Amino acid sequence: MDAVRPRYRKPMWVMGDKGYSYPKVRHWCEKRGIWDLIPQRSDQLRRDGRWAFSKRAYRGRNVVERCIGWLKVNRRLSTRYEKLATNFMSMLKLAFIDRYLRALEPSDTA
Repeated sequence: MDAVRPRYRKPMWVMGDKGYSYPKVRHWCEKRGIWDLIPQRSDQLRRDGRWAFSKRAYRGRNVVERCIGWLKVNRRLSTRYEKLATNFMSMLKLAFIDRYLRALEPSDTA
């Protein structure tokens, strides 16, 4: 967590899955004034005095996770064959164009 250093401003939220539900992570966020949006594991005691877990806000994380999962299907992007940032962004744009075109014509299997 100490390797994450925001460049311009402090983040408002830290989102993570249940694997990050540890007191050390929560204390790190609390010490810096950042809200943690991490669901609690079933083997932990309930937090009292803290804000309730927001399922609505957590849904945004799900969208990001699904997008990253979809990008991993594109092997050229997930293995990072392109070393230059401009070439990588070009491949990323092509992947999104391909995704958009498949959404327009779902019957095409090519």
